[in-house]
Amino acid sequence: MNIFEDITYRDLIYQITSDELPAIMNHASSGELTCYAGFDPTAKSLHLGNLIQILLLRRLQLAGIRIIALVGGATALIGDPSGKAAERSMIDRDTSHDYLERVTSQLENLIDTSSDAARIVNNADWLESFNLIQFLRETGKHFTVNQMISKESVRQRLARPEQGISFTEFTYMLLQAYDFLQLYDNYGCRLQTGASDQWGNITMGVELIGRLRDVVAYGLTTPLLQRADGSKFGKTEEGTIWLDPALTSPYRFYQYLVRVDDSEVVFYLKALTFLTVDEIEDLREKVVNRPEKREAQLALAREVCTIVHGPQATMQAQTASNAIYSEDIASLDDKLFADVFSDAPHTILPRSVLDGNGYNIVDALAASGLSESKSRARTTVEQGGAYINNRRVPPSEHCIDSSMLLHDRYLLLRRGKREYHLLEFV
Repeated sequence: MNIFEDITYRDLIYQITSDELPAIMNHASSGELTCYAGFDPTAKSLHLGNLIQILLLRRLQLAGIRIIALVGGATALIGDPSGKAAERSMIDRDTSHDYLERVTSQLENLIDTSSDAARIVNNADWLESFNLIQFLRETGKHFTVNQMISKESVRQRLARPEQGISFTEFTYMLLQAYDFLQLYDNYGCRLQTGASDQWGNITMGVELIGRLRDVVAYGLTTPLLQRADGSKFGKTEEGTIWLDPALTSPYRFYQYLVRVDDSEVVFYLKALTFLTVDEIEDLREKVVNRPEKREAQLALAREVCTIVHGPQATMQAQTASNAIYSEDIASLDDKLFADVFSDAPHTILPRSVLDGNGYNIVDALAASGLSESKSRARTTVEQGGAYINNRRVPPSEHCIDSSMLLHDRYLLLRRGKREYHLLEFV
């Protein structure tokens, strides 16, 4: 496949500004075309939704197209209204600088900048020093207010009178258009990519370059990566899956992908992995014929976690996932153990209950709520349905003692295949 066929197969085309773009992209193997995507550092980390754009840049780079990742050190101080129902909270310069360094580091780890075929730039280099009067005369005069309020990102906000849109955010699209112009002037960049909610901003840049430089520039948008409930990934939404392992651990990152719904997993495989068409189609078939094995989700989690966190972290996440219902749970280090069971039902007990003959397993099952009563707990043990640290409890075994604790404080109590409860002795 050529590059445009490949990204079309991967469902990465939402809109393009010109029917000429496929031919231009497909004949750019000599590095004649440069493309950019922008990332505003408005949080400590990029998130899973950003990964579509990052990997799209990598796909283009592999096809011989030069790429630029623009970090919005200046525009992050303004705030993009696209896809937002309310005004963003403005961040101060010190916070913005911290976020800038973090996001730049993430991009450096995900994009190969070892040659001139790829670079990372910061729009603060030109936006923070420019002259306002000059900007209004040379850029602002080329766009009418009527044109700007027709953009979807603005119309949605104007439809909410109680929210509206500030002049600050209203000017964002002009600043992004100016970015595109600067990248054209300095690097010959003629293509911008972004998520579908960036369409209005991208087309402004295409128009500005056409008017001021009499050159045809292009835009391409991709579908938004969405959760199962249809909401978008974002830096201010709850439940965001961050790329920074300090914010979303590799284990939790891996688990999110393992749990992707069957209806979404093929798109995730296409957009977020470099698996071949044959490999993806084979996994699509397995989703249809044996969905209970979740082979597509496991492949997705392995591939994406490796891209973002590396093979070692992925292997640890796989080990932890496999250990949840096996006696291998004892092999997890204390940090990973705590991460795996951080959301588990949890009861803290005084360590003194282990003194003497220990803590009766029947009492533990009842106290944890895994059994409704001591009599039900007794029946569970007698029928072989009780587990301590994923080891079946023999009917003859009645007590828990300190030798059974994991990391000298935890004990995983389980009833049946799936119901578990974490006991912590302090």
